Amino acid sequence: MKVVLRTDVSGVGYKGDVVDISDGFAQNKLIPQGMAFKASAGAEREAENMRKAREIKASEEKAEAVEMASRMQDQILAIEMKAGEAGKLFGSVTAADISTALSTQKNITLDRKAIEITESIKEIGSYPISVKPHPEVEFTISVNVVAESE
Repeated sequence: MKVVLRTDVSGVGYKGDVVDISDGFAQNKLIPQGMAFKASAGAEREAENMRKAREIKASEEKAEAVEMASRMQDQILAIEMKAGEAGKLFGSVTAADISTALSTQKNITLDRKAIEITESIKEIGSYPISVKPHPEVEFTISVNVVAESE
């Protein structure tokens, strides 16, 4: 049975795709759960519109990520943490800490999952951090960890 997907379905396709799947899967799962509807001439035109909207949204997201990368490439981000005498931190710097610092210092909202910390940050110092705001865009920032002043 040919159906038009209303949402992304793992292993089947993406929103707006016209896919040919088994009748049972379509009638028992996808259509009752509102994840798809039967394909017809009008439905295929609607699917084409969904596909175009998805492509436009994806290109806008990529353009935003490229613009962010050009602004943030090689920027230095300062994070204050409590530290002991020898420069050891009480805890470690996490991706969430870096995301919060980006938001407050650079006014950039970024999900913590886009921040890739290759080594554990447990001491005062400067660390290169890879940021991947989009699957095709990646840039590096420097995180400077300093001791919190009392």
